[in-house]
Amino acid sequence: MESSGNTYNQKDLVGIGHQSIDTVKGDAKVAGVIYEAKEQNLAEAVAQIQQILQQLSKSYPTNTTTEQMIMATEAIKKIESDPTLKQKLISAGSAGLLGAFEKVLDNPVGAFVVSAIKGWQEGS
Repeated sequence: MESSGNTYNQKDLVGIGHQSIDTVKGDAKVAGVIYEAKEQNLAEAVAQIQQILQQLSKSYPTNTTTEQMIMATEAIKKIESDPTLKQKLISAGSAGLLGAFEKVLDNPVGAFVVSAIKGWQEGS
């Protein structure tokens, strides 16, 4: 996609808004780029969560359900202290990407974190 001011010349992308074939103008949105941005945000959020869980695993055992819940609580506290990360996760849930997130964090602690995200989503 090539950009010139507010005009984007594109091939194989779908434009939504004011457009003509192969050109998106003004305040129109390019759907392919928006979707890619959501996927990138999800990938970044997943990487951040994995890093948080890895850091916490050094200090918190996860042999029992109670220990897993304690570690998940600490992870959730860290997420809540980072409004940008929390919003990325809520947005991922709203975009229907929570299932993908759940598969990547395929462990009991991750399941608790996903439950928290679902709760935030319902509360927002």
